[in-house]
Amino acid sequence: MNNNNLGKLKKVELREAWKHEANNFTQWLAQEENLDLLGDEIGFDIKLVQTEAEVGSFNVDILAEEENTGKKIIIENQLEITNHDHLGKIITYASGYDARVVVWVVKDVREEHRQAIDWLNEHTDEDIEFYLVKIELWQIENSPFAPKFDIISKPNDWAKVVRSSTDKAELTDTKIKQLEFWTQFKEYADRRGTKLHIRKSNPQHWSNISIGSSDAHIALTINSREEAYGVELYIPDNKDLYNKLFKQKDAIEIDLGENLEWMELPAKKASRARILKAGCFEGEKGWEDEFEWLLDMAEKFHRVFPKYIKA
Repeated sequence: MNNNNLGKLKKVELREAWKHEANNFTQWLAQEENLDLLGDEIGFDIKLVQTEAEVGSFNVDILAEEENTGKKIIIENQLEITNHDHLGKIITYASGYDARVVVWVVKDVREEHRQAIDWLNEHTDEDIEFYLVKIELWQIENSPFAPKFDIISKPNDWAKVVRSSTDKAELTDTKIKQLEFWTQFKEYADRRGTKLHIRKSNPQHWSNISIGSSDAHIALTINSREEAYGVELYIPDNKDLYNKLFKQKDAIEIDLGENLEWMELPAKKASRARILKAGCFEGEKGWEDEFEWLLDMAEKFHRVFPKYIKA
């Protein structure tokens, strides 16, 4: 490659793209593809509920929810350096909507406010998450402007879960190992550059991944009793959807390239279609093979099942 043909990156002032914070930037960010960009950075699927949602005499820029869990998300935008006014607003808005996730998107960050967000993450329980995110615009020659999100402060999932569980005397050796497994799995998935949104780690035998439907999601599981790892489409409460998919069982399995165990579970609300892989969770060797299998299979499920759910 001739180095003389390489373009040069240049940083663009945010106001060149968005003259007005509420009328321009908030409306841009509220679009599905741009919430997806933000979600890719912080690690979960964001679904818009409302822009300029009322909180008493105030208005939050964006009220959203996590697609898989329905957790309320507050997004407050500031196309300037952070200030005390907006720090107070995010707390007011979060309390008004009982939000579990707070995202503060800014042009630049004062060190005092980064420390404040770190402090909030350190002193709230594992269900509350604060993200301080810097947005930049970049351009190569005369190319369209390209937004880039950069996380400045975020929760320390491991520390929060351990602290909360220790306070409740709930963190057994098994739960510590589960937390370690999912933490390492998320790190592995990030290194692989997966498009899946791997949620924060928790001391439990499962981890959920959204597929863009409130009726179903992917669940990755550790089954110590059966000595197996699993990937499944989990349908919490929709037998009609299960039956619809089961009628297309052959096509789905051909598309996946895998045979599934289909479990209607008539006596329960939930249904599932799963695949298992033998493996000893308590073994001393590393989990790299299990990580690879889980992620490969989750990506297959994520590619295939939404087509049949939405059809």
